[in-house]
This record gives sequence, C-alpha cells and structure tokens, in this order.
Amino acid sequence: MKDGFIRVAAATPDIQVADCEYNRKQVERMLKEACEHKARMVVFPELCLTGYTCGDLFLQELLLKSCVSELEKLLEVSRGMDILGVVGMPLTVNGKLYNVAVVFKDGVILGVVPKTFIPNYSEFYEARHFERGVKKPMLISLAGQETWFGAHLLFDCVSVPGFVVAGEICEDLWAPNPPSISHALAGATVIFNVSASDETTGKDAYRKELVGSQSARLICGYVYAGAGEGESTTDLVFPGHNLICENGVCLSESKRFETGIVYADLDLGRLGSERRRMTTFIQNEDVAYVRISFETEVEPLELQRYVDPRPFVPASDTDRRKRCEEILSIQAMGLKKRLAHTHCRNAVVGISGGLDSTLALLVTVKAFDMLGIERKEIKAVTMPCFGTTDRTYNNACQLVWELGAELLKVNIREAVSLHFRDIGQDLEKHDVTYENGQARERTQVLMDLANQCGGLVIGTGDLSELALGWATYNGDHMSMYGVNASVPKTLVRHLVRYYADTCTSDTLREVLLDILDTPVSPELIPPKEGEISQKTEDLVGPYELHDFFLYHMMRFGCPPAKIFRLANMAFDGEYAPEIILKWLKNFYHRFFTQQFKRSCIPDGPKVGSVALSPRGDWRMPSDASANLWKAELEKIEILSFIKK
Repeated sequence: MKDGFIRVAAATPDIQVADCEYNRKQVERMLKEACEHKARMVVFPELCLTGYTCGDLFLQELLLKSCVSELEKLLEVSRGMDILGVVGMPLTVNGKLYNVAVVFKDGVILGVVPKTFIPNYSEFYEARHFERGVKKPMLISLAGQETWFGAHLLFDCVSVPGFVVAGEICEDLWAPNPPSISHALAGATVIFNVSASDETTGKDAYRKELVGSQSARLICGYVYAGAGEGESTTDLVFPGHNLICENGVCLSESKRFETGIVYADLDLGRLGSERRRMTTFIQNEDVAYVRISFETEVEPLELQRYVDPRPFVPASDTDRRKRCEEILSIQAMGLKKRLAHTHCRNAVVGISGGLDSTLALLVTVKAFDMLGIERKEIKAVTMPCFGTTDRTYNNACQLVWELGAELLKVNIREAVSLHFRDIGQDLEKHDVTYENGQARERTQVLMDLANQCGGLVIGTGDLSELALGWATYNGDHMSMYGVNASVPKTLVRHLVRYYADTCTSDTLREVLLDILDTPVSPELIPPKEGEISQKTEDLVGPYELHDFFLYHMMRFGCPPAKIFRLANMAFDGEYAPEIILKWLKNFYHRFFTQQFKRSCIPDGPKVGSVALSPRGDWRMPSDASANLWKAELEKIEILSFIKK
C-alpha cells in the first residue's frame, strides 16, 4: 500500500432468506478471505444478514433480534482483522425500522449508515417496512456498543492519507440527488454501496454505466456489492453483480449469477491529484459530518492493477481509429481557423520524410480541403543537407506528389557551409553547433518562403519533443502555428498509420508505410554507408518510455518513485528496471532544463488531456529547480524494486 494505493473488495455470499446464522457464517468466511488477500475494505450486499427478500418477515421481532445477535458474533470474529467491513442488515432505532449498512473493524462498530431513498414502485415496496434514513448523525446503542447513526458519516483512515470512506445503499445511487454527492464534497474518496438490485434484461449495462459515471463525476473510488444467489426467486432474480470503479474506469467486475469476491487496487493519489486539479470540485463546508477515525497497517502490496504502457494510445482497434479521426479533425479545424482568420491561402511546411513533418502535411492538406483551397497552394519544402539520406528524401518527394501539394527543393548544404565558415565552425566537428546550424537554416528558409507567398509556416514538432526540449531554439522550435504541439510521439505514429489505412491511393499508402518504418532521426549527422546514423531514441531514450513518464507526471502529478514503480509494471519484460531508471532521470533533467523553450512556443491546438502550452495547461517558471525530484530518483534502489 505504498504510493497511495489501497485494495478494496466487493463480496456476494450465498445466503438463505431469514437464516441469520447461516448468512453470518458466509459473511464471516468471505471477510477472512478478503483479509487474507490484503484487502483493507470489503463490502457486502444490502440486508445480507437476513436476505433482502424477507418481505413481511422484517416485521418479526425474532428475525430482528437474531440479526443483531449474529452481528455481535461477526464483530467478535473480526477482532484482530485489519480490514474495514461493511454489511447490510435491518435495524430498529427509536422504534422505527431502517435499512442500514454497518461499518465495523476489529470488533468495533464505527458507524451505521441508513438508506436515504426508500423505493416503493414496481417490484419494490420497501416503504412497507423501512423508514427513510436520517442525515444528521446521532449516537445509538448497538450490540452493546455506542456508535454513530446517520447518513452523514465519514470514516477516515488516519494511517493512509486520502482513504476516506462514506456510503449509500442501493436506490440512493439511482436517485436524482445521490447522497454520495454530498459525501464526496465533504471529503470522501471511496464510496461504498450495499445493494440488492434485481436483474432484468439489459439492466446490468445500465448499472455498470451508473456506477462508473458516478465515480467519474465525484472523482472517487466506488465499491458496489450486489445481492445474489440465495435470495428468494418468488418474483425476482438477483445477479450478484459486483463493481469497483475509479474515476469512470471499471477496475473490477464480477460475473453475474455467481457468488464470490472481486478485488481492485484504488489509486488514492491519483484521485487526490484530480480533485486538486479540478478547481470546480469545491468542498461543501455547510453540511455537518461526523468524522470517525480508524487505522490500518501500511505494508507492501503487490498491485493487482493493469498499467497501460501506452496511455496515450487506445488499446482497441475501434477506439484507436475513432481517436485518430477525432485528433486529425481537431488539428485541421485549428489550422483552418487560423488560416481563415489571417486570410491566408498559402502554407509552408518543411518536409523531411519523417513522421512529424508527414503528419503536419497531412493535417495541412485536410485543413485546405475544408476551406476549399487547392492543395497546390501548400508549399512542401525539402531541404537536404549533410545528414539527409536517399530514403527520407525520396519518401518526402513522393509524399508531396501524391498529396497534390507543391514540392520545393532547397539544398541548404552550401548556405550552411558558408555560415560555418563565417563563424569559424569546423565541418568535421559534429557538435551541437553543427546540428543546430542546419535546423536554424531550414527554419529561415521556411519563414522567408512564407513571406514570399504570404503564407503561414506550419510547425511540425510534437508534444514529446516539447517535453524533452528536443528542438533547436529558434530553429524547428519556431513556426507560425504548431499543429502537432499536443500530440505525443507514440500517437503520431498511429495517426499516420490511420491515414495510410484509410487513404484511397495505394502509392500513398506505400509511402506512408515506409515512413512509418524509418528510424526517428533529425538527420543532422552524415549517414554511414547511406543509412541513418543518428537515431533520436539512442540519444534521448525510447519515446514510449518518455510518453509514459510524461503522462503520469502531467496528468496525475505522480512523483518519480511512483512513476518508476508503474513503469516497471507496464514494461515488465520489455525494459529492465535499470534502463527505465536511466531514462527517467534523463526525462526529469531535460523536462526541467528545457522549460524556456516551451515558454515561447507558437500557438497550436490542444487534442488531449496532457498539453504543454504556456498559455493553457502548463505554467512553469523556466528556472525552476529539479533538485526535489532528482533527490527522490537517487533514493530508488534497483535491487529492492518490487511491485509493491
């Protein structure tokens, strides 16, 4: 349970209606099982100590007394267990019968949460037996203990920051104004729901959507435990549908019509980060809550949670195609507006035969098509120099021809050589001056050509390059509109691939596929035997790692140690821990030292939740110190790395 993770569980026991002893034993067995699996909270279904379908038996005093008696036995069994239990039962308070969830730990009842909304329609007739729950907490006596009773209860784990639990019961979630809204605004990060939702055709999909959307709206973990086998089937069947969701994502889901337990590891740190980021998530200080403290042991935990190694790229083909079409449209619409606003009917794009410039040209073509401007008004400029290979040059030319843009060839070798003579740069000295001199000459050519035709220079640099500062200041760093500015490198590849798969020209498709197969390179160092000698990822590290680091740092504010842990899980078998750590250190170094480049980047459209525009998502001083982050990185010991 390091790094803000906590394991929770939702359990559906096999019960017998009105047999409290039998039901308690089933709950007891599952409580022990969840504890053995290192869950720190387990939620059982609504009224599971008696059964939800008892009907008028709820009015029998013998049943109610038996339920309390079995609760006492359950509490005794729970002594010494480091787990928060939540179990549903009927309970008489001040002469009225309530449908409640009892929250307990280590033999102590921490609180009792009553059901707020009592359904009395269709197959439900709970108002026949149960009173609507009160919000304002009050002290009651239960099982020989004094405890709090009321909807406005928060169970705060003092040993795990951010683990704050509150609850609601079944129909509460389906109501227009669920209690969980107030709970979350009062500080709850994990909501439990003890439920007895019967099954009808298609209801499972709606139930899942409801739980998921509530977890997204409230930026919380949501643990939903549904009644299942053993409930009366006189008129209804209960599926035992258990769900654990986190901020809109379903982490775990049970098979319907089966008993058992599902587990998930909630990321409390991620939830906290999201709430801090969302300034509209305003804590409600006007509603009084009783906060009840409890503790749990913090120990290493082997995470049972999928970590996506490519968070910017949808996993499924269908979602990926949809995402690519959407991003291309956003990019093109942004450029379309800029062209229309400036009354430009010309654009200038530097084309190298690489992925970024290819994507920029494809977007420009799409924008021109939207505006009804002929593609020949796009000037695609190839500028070969010392590092250009025949493969990239030929691909660049073929791409432009196939797209119908105007191809301009400007060999900058002589101009760069003359400039180097002027400043005393040795042509055999392949240092940063040698590389950047070429990049700046290319930018000058593009800017001057744009002036000649009254057009815009379209930037080609992507989000990953901006994060790493992998751009020549006042060279390829500069343009008049950067269409790729918020597209990470791992996604650039898929956008180009999508275009290749959907275009109607076989020749264009072949060119795009060869570009995709070409190593990523700025081509600023002379080739060896006609092949690219300068491979970007050999110098700055694999882009898939850097994009992973960037996503978790920017999107959720994760510290370096947590990112390292997640990366080792995500890339297990692909990269050794020492390699990941090497490039993670490189990432932080470059990210902090290169902010000055990001502080003055051109406009460009935001396409995703992570962006680095100094006018929008990321405002960082150019001279911020990285010492705090570097210090944490230095504390990471490879040999002690575990998934815990």
